[in-house]
Amino acid sequence: MAGITLNTDKAPAAIGPYCHGKKCGNFIFTSGQIPLYPGTGEAETDVKKAAKLVLENVLAIVEEGGGTKADIVKMEIFVRDLDDFAAINEVYAEFFGENKPARWLVQAARMPGNAVLEAAATAYIGD
Repeated sequence: MAGITLNTDKAPAAIGPYCHGKKCGNFIFTSGQIPLYPGTGEAETDVKKAAKLVLENVLAIVEEGGGTKADIVKMEIFVRDLDDFAAINEVYAEFFGENKPARWLVQAARMPGNAVLEAAATAYIGD
């Protein structure tokens, strides 16, 4: 199964040869999102604002595939500085509320555009 390609104007355009995500059966897999504002491509460097923006961009892709925030079951997050862990957790907890997706968060030496973080999601949209 090759999956259905997902792209949306509610997330920033891909900066490489990839799509926003793929829908494969009941699963949605997003590509990594860095904190760029849709439409302008302007980068956000404040870590809290960047975390919220990245989560909103990931959600826009999930919604393009027919999912919701509650359908997100896994998040993968790379951060430039692990000292931002608490700030990201604060934004993450507020964004997801009672839905607490499985997650890993690791420090990475460098990301595209020297972004402060990058995240991707897996969503499951039904039985």
